[in-house]
Amino acid sequence: MIGKAEIVKMLESAGEEQAALFEEARAARDKVFGRRVVVRGVSEVANICRVNCKFCPMRRDNTRKIDRFTASDDDLVEVAGVMKQNGINVVFFQGGEIPQTTKIVGRAIPRIKEIFGGDVEILLNLGIKSRAEFEYLKEQGADSYIMKFETSDPALNLEMREERLDERLDSIRVLKELGFRVGVGGIVGLPGQTVGSVADDILLALELDVDMCSFSPFIPALDTPLTGADPGSADMTLNAIAVSRILNPGWLIPSVSALAKTSSGSQKIGYLAGANVVTINFTPSVESDRYLIYGRDRFIVRENYAFSMLEEVGMTPSKSVFVGSGAMADLRS
Repeated sequence: MIGKAEIVKMLESAGEEQAALFEEARAARDKVFGRRVVVRGVSEVANICRVNCKFCPMRRDNTRKIDRFTASDDDLVEVAGVMKQNGINVVFFQGGEIPQTTKIVGRAIPRIKEIFGGDVEILLNLGIKSRAEFEYLKEQGADSYIMKFETSDPALNLEMREERLDERLDSIRVLKELGFRVGVGGIVGLPGQTVGSVADDILLALELDVDMCSFSPFIPALDTPLTGADPGSADMTLNAIAVSRILNPGWLIPSVSALAKTSSGSQKIGYLAGANVVTINFTPSVESDRYLIYGRDRFIVRENYAFSMLEEVGMTPSKSVFVGSGAMADLRS
């Protein structure tokens, strides 16, 4: 296993060293997945959140400022049908961390499974919930869950999220116990974060023995305490993707839309750095414009952009590798 000092060195790669890092990451990815990129369709469920993260415009303190929305289970079933029509079988629901999403999404899942004839992966990113709520969602048919810890530094996590890191780690362990495929990840470039801290993020993800891992650049957004902070580095984020791929070739790793906002072309470069997931937004425009995860001017990935980007880097759109017709053997290394 590569140690922390070596990971830090890899994260700081530039020029020819970065090119070599990306080449190694691509080779590691292609050995497991070939040139396939898993296509997720996302629909946003709610833009209200009980947590008060300093980096997020949907933070609790902004609740009265937000043009709030909460989707219904009928809304989610309808948008999942559109995803199916477009050949996508990873249905991804994400939303602010509120209790209401449990029943809304839970009611929709069996109906969506029926529409797809079972050939569908239900992926959720709805934040911390009770064990009973996680059990309910699993019983309804949810397959995978993303629970990003954002930063592995306990003090920085408390400062940025106003909650203890352990609470999130406890939920990750519960999700694994219940049989979910689990994804984690971090934000690169948070104020006060060091390169060593990003290395620790990668090491924590490896220790947690999860199935998916992602890294996003910090985006300073309006209406947050971090509005005037410097954005995270696209290069450091891309290096984190590459290092993650090299250390766990079997992970699903997205190239996130925030990269496109940080630096033109960087989301595409993510696939040259070893990423193998793209997320296409199917949230109706009236709601997606109010889902302020990266701010009011966030970059929203639609189908034409996503498929054109994959074609440019020689990648092939793929269905779920966890369930259904495209499922692969256990990918954990």
